[in-house]
Amino acid sequence: MSDSDIGPVIGLTTYLEQAQTGVWDVPAAILPRVYFDAITNAGGIAVLLPPQPVNAAIANRVLDGLDALVVTGGKDVDPARYGQARHPHTDEPRPDRDAWENILLHEAIARELPFLGICRGAQMLNVALGGSLHQHLPDLVGDTTYQAGNGVFNVVDVAVETDSTLSALLGGQTLLPAVPVYHHQSIDRVAAGLRVTARTDAGIVQAVELTAVPFGVAVQWHPEQSPGDLRLFTGLVSAARDYRVADPHRTRPAPHGAAEATA
Repeated sequence: MSDSDIGPVIGLTTYLEQAQTGVWDVPAAILPRVYFDAITNAGGIAVLLPPQPVNAAIANRVLDGLDALVVTGGKDVDPARYGQARHPHTDEPRPDRDAWENILLHEAIARELPFLGICRGAQMLNVALGGSLHQHLPDLVGDTTYQAGNGVFNVVDVAVETDSTLSALLGGQTLLPAVPVYHHQSIDRVAAGLRVTARTDAGIVQAVELTAVPFGVAVQWHPEQSPGDLRLFTGLVSAARDYRVADPHRTRPAPHGAAEATA
């Protein structure tokens, strides 16, 4: 099998939480299966990226092995990162994950690695680039439309801006009905360089794009919860294939067995 026949490698950030399986109840790197199923069903190869000690050199070594990055959902971003005190409903900070994803995003942007942010991932992108968040949407909209709680996804309609990467991924569709949402926070002050490309009818930001890179899309809803609609993931995988072909600085190990075959 040639390299062109193999799907691109997509890294997905993970949670680092207390988890129980069998007799074990330990801190563990976890990610719901729907995320990496979406990648594999779209033609990519999923690799999980757990929070760990990081600097720019480590982040770049990780990104060297990837063709695209997904920054996934999870606990709230530490509000100290955007200069606010923690709201009573904001999660306890996860500084290890915040630091991990912050550097991965900055270094991915620097090398124009395609990336997709999902829920927390959209918020992390905005904060990493200097934006801020609404910490508790019920204070703003007056209800729990965007997060029902107890693991139940609500649905909202989303209006998509024309002439956007998101609209192109959706085949020109400008109204997405009933997308699954589970977020009690949202983007407030939009970071420089980001373009808002989708909102609800209440004005809540549901997608942003980084206009300075070929593919930098982040959505507030959960596309992985809609396995019948893989358009965002197939778009990411396509961009990852293009990146793998176009980047002249990447080096890849020879396929296993190549040395024996040429010996």
